[in-house]
Amino acid sequence: MKYLFAAAMLASAVVGFSEAASAAGGCGPGWYPGRYGGCRPMRGAVVVRPAPVVVAPAPVVVVPRARVCPYGFRWYAGRCRPF
Repeated sequence: MKYLFAAAMLASAVVGFSEAASAAGGCGPGWYPGRYGGCRPMRGAVVVRPAPVVVAPAPVVVVPRARVCPYGFRWYAGRCRPF
């Protein structure tokens, strides 16, 4: 059990450090952290930005509910109850 725990700790430490190193100071690819913490573009570096994806909205379909309770009753607290 202690070997499993040690392996899990080692794996989480490796993943944690690798993510921090690839983030480039939190600015992303083609940018670097400036003197006061703001992100600045790298001069001379080619920054490839992906094209925006436009998605058409899906049509909204409204279907009336089927009647569950007989007339004179309503659905309340998990079962049909009289008015």
